[in-house]
Amino acid sequence: MPQVIVDGQEIEIGAHERLNCIEAARRAGKEIPHYCWHPGLSVVASCRMCLIETGQRDAATGRIAMVPKLVPGCQTPVKDGTVIVTESALVKESRARVEEALLIDHPIDCPICDKAGECLLQDYHFEHGQPQRRADLQPFHSRRRDVGPTVTLFVDRCIMCTRCVRFTREVSGTGELMVTSRGAKEEIDSFPGFPLDNKLAGHVVDLCPVGALGDRDFLYQQRVWFLKHEANVCGGCATGCSIITEHNQDTVYRLKPRENPHVNKWWMCDEGRYGWHHLHDPARLLSAERRTAPDRSGAAWQTIDWPEVVDRLRSDLAAAGGLAVAVSPMLTVEEAWMLCAVARSIDPAAFLAVGHVPRQGSDETFPGGFTIRAEKCPNRHGVEAVLALFDPAVPGWDDLLAHVRGGRARSAWVTAGYPAPWPAPWIDADTAAAFAGLSCLVVQDLFPSALSDQATWRLPAVGFAERAGTWVNAGHRAQCFEQAIRPPAGVWPEGRLLWNMLGRRGLYDPVAVRRQIAGAAASLAALDGDVPATGIDLRILQLASNGTPSPA
Repeated sequence: MPQVIVDGQEIEIGAHERLNCIEAARRAGKEIPHYCWHPGLSVVASCRMCLIETGQRDAATGRIAMVPKLVPGCQTPVKDGTVIVTESALVKESRARVEEALLIDHPIDCPICDKAGECLLQDYHFEHGQPQRRADLQPFHSRRRDVGPTVTLFVDRCIMCTRCVRFTREVSGTGELMVTSRGAKEEIDSFPGFPLDNKLAGHVVDLCPVGALGDRDFLYQQRVWFLKHEANVCGGCATGCSIITEHNQDTVYRLKPRENPHVNKWWMCDEGRYGWHHLHDPARLLSAERRTAPDRSGAAWQTIDWPEVVDRLRSDLAAAGGLAVAVSPMLTVEEAWMLCAVARSIDPAAFLAVGHVPRQGSDETFPGGFTIRAEKCPNRHGVEAVLALFDPAVPGWDDLLAHVRGGRARSAWVTAGYPAPWPAPWIDADTAAAFAGLSCLVVQDLFPSALSDQATWRLPAVGFAERAGTWVNAGHRAQCFEQAIRPPAGVWPEGRLLWNMLGRRGLYDPVAVRRQIAGAAASLAALDGDVPATGIDLRILQLASNGTPSPA
């Protein structure tokens, strides 16, 4: 295997791996500071912060010949015998001078800068900068302008790394940003008449190593050191981007992409990035309610405590019989399985179907390889795999509607949980009318709808950041995630309700449910164990039934 020597430490690299010095040094636990380099963008080697000493070891004699000058680590590939020196006196002096040059004209406005606490200029100054400032502090004018509907540019803070410019050219393919002027007067700006308004625009804020680009949605909302971080999965579409949910006191403040080479690489779309506001919408359903009028003609609702819901909901559905269940693709694999198990324990012949699958437009793929899916739900494949355990035919939403309209159902439990606002309500009045003649209708959703207006039981649902479990995306990749924030007071997550309806004791444990499913289903057997942060490729090419698992 090829070997690279980093500060005297030998590391092995793959025979066909193409790494630069920054990436090779990371294998040895050494972080070479850098501003302009990003693994998902082209290399320009403009910031000069990653200058290092390199050389080559002769395989036959073991003699090392060093390059006589410093080279940029981002632009220097490694091969067998490459020697990298990251901590020599010459390298340290170079870094200190680069930091000093950047700070001479940089406004010292850290107390009012949104980037404070996660700014590379701050971090590198304390780690690599000069011990004392040799230039006088100069007054500055904080020039600020909006370059798009979601992004604000603080001109004086820019260090000209050009990450944002390269992103719009290479990843989004829209090219709205450019470098104006020359030399010391260079600035980032948008082309006249072409604001930064593409579907991936929010990434330029993530890519900016300093506070030059600010997210207008997050600007001045929260100090980053107060935020807690939870690895999560975006529920906005079937891509299922790996994300970080940043929150404080059960309030989400922003979402950022989490690197996953198998799903979204380093990116996420703005629809997902800003698609969390529904979690804190005051219009959400916040309590379990049962209609007092038996014929559902009245509008009076009675709030039912959740422990009582567990018993009364089961008895109402059992008394009505002829149960049909819509298993929402917004549910996790674990929740979907428990819902099916509960339904079959109430009615062994319960009709189980995949819930409404929202779609909008067509798939959109960008030059950088990122795809926004037309299917606006995160777990259709996972729900279908679960339903195949109970019914190999795996009925869909249209099949459920036909079943109800044909008079073959006397009760129904419809799970939804679709975010709002959406381009249109997930269900219209005409479709909801199909459920009007049922003896008992349970609707579990985030927001009121034409269907919940007809319900016997109206139960609140939870959003993506308020649940834990597993989603299977459009590429058949299963990703597990933990709950980031608690749901609003008075709301039980679907998993907790179903766990109690199955008679299980203690707190809801999605891991235990997942392992039970894996033991019963060949298509989901890979989930029996620890799932890595990047997920597991299930490759559910053909769904097969292994028999109905016991709900016990």
